[in-house]
Formats: sequence, C-alpha cells, structure tokens
Amino acid sequence: MNFFKRTAQPPPEPVKVLQPLHPFYPAGVEIANFVANDKTVAQLLAVFAAGCAVILGATWLLTGRLAPRLKTMDKVIVLWFCLTGSIHLFFEGYFAYNHTQMGGAQDIFGQLWKEYSLSDSRYLTSDPFVLCMESITAIFWGPLSFLMIYFIITSHPMRYPLQAIVSLGQVYGDVLYYATSLFDHYYKELSYCRPEAYYFWFYFVFMNFIWIVIPGSLLADSVITTTRAFKALNRMSKTLQGNGVAKKPKQNGHVKRA
Repeated sequence: MNFFKRTAQPPPEPVKVLQPLHPFYPAGVEIANFVANDKTVAQLLAVFAAGCAVILGATWLLTGRLAPRLKTMDKVIVLWFCLTGSIHLFFEGYFAYNHTQMGGAQDIFGQLWKEYSLSDSRYLTSDPFVLCMESITAIFWGPLSFLMIYFIITSHPMRYPLQAIVSLGQVYGDVLYYATSLFDHYYKELSYCRPEAYYFWFYFVFMNFIWIVIPGSLLADSVITTTRAFKALNRMSKTLQGNGVAKKPKQNGHVKRA
C-alpha cells in the first residue's frame, strides 16, 4: 500500500467579489429597504420630459384662451410658474411626504428621485436640511406659484411683490442646497455624489442652477418694476403738490385747499 499516494483535492472555490448593496455615495451609507430601479435612465428622463411638455403645452393653450391679450413675456412667465409650481407641489411634495420610504419606492416619482439621488444621496437618508428645505418649498412656493399665475393673468397689484417673495425663496433655498453639500465635500471630505462627471455637472449643478437663473431674473424684474412704480408715484405727487392740487392736512374738521 502506498501511503504517499495523494488524494484528489477539490478545486479551489472562486473568490466571490462582494457587490455593493447600492450604488450611492458615500460608500457604505445606510439606505433603508433599498430596491434598484426597474426602469432605465432613458425611460425615466423621457417620462419626466413628457410630463413637463404636457404641463407647458396645456398651460400655453389655457393662457391663450383666458388672457388672449397677455404679453408674450408674461405668458412665458406663466409657463414658468406653472411648471415650477407643479414640480414643487407634486414632485418635491412627494419626497417630503415619503422621505422615510424613498429607498424602496418603485412608482415613477420614487424611481425618478432614486435616479437623481445618484448625485445627492441625502434624498434617501432623510437628511434634516434637505427634508426641511423641500417641505418648505412644497408647502409655500408650490401653491404660491399657482397664485402667481392668477395675479399675472388678472394684472393684480400684488403680482410683483409676490413674484419677488417666491423668487427670492427659490434662490435662497437653492444657494443653501449648494452650500451645505459643498461644505461637507470640501471641509468634511464627505461626498454625496457619485464620481462620474455626468451626475455632478448635469444632475447636481445644471438641474438646480435653473432655479437660480430664472428666479434671479424674476427677482430683478420685480425690484426694477417696483422701483420704477415708486419713482413715477413720487414724481406725480410732487407735480400735484406743485400745482396746488394735492389736499393739505385737515384743520378743525375741514379740508383746507390751496
């Protein structure tokens, strides 16, 4: 008997490469009940673009019927407030209401948020700042955007004050959104965005920068228009006073005229 005969050894098992539980950054961040999207990026972007197109098209037609004499620029501003109001109230409102369930959400809004969260995973972790910012946006800037449409169509005197308030709120929220994320990135070395440039420059920078450029322009328009109105009022008051038309203060219950 040959005691030195080697017995057959089973082949070594292949080394298993552990796959990450999810694709979001920072690596290892806990996302409760995560379920991967079952729709492709192209499908999600197409649905989002189609939704925006329907909102803009319907708004343009309704505005033409309700206010046919409205200036073209005012119609464009109506389109903006209808689109941004819809996004604030329904899309961002969806997040604010479902923030604890975002990881496993498989409806169209949930999958859109998970796709966007590749550029900012705070949306999947109930981050306090993002939750508070989006809640304020949905509760205030959403409904007020629709009120702005009514003010524009009816030439309401509150149009420009409200336009300034809503636009300033949008710019302020967006600046804080950028600032908190970049502060964590540069000072805490904590990145919420995947390293691919597409997610940072298109999702995080471009998609949010829209809410700085357009509201910033509307805010400037409100300030300029309000300033001109007060200048015209001051000139009118001085002219009336110079012509002796303006009434002087009451004395002994009678109005003394010049």
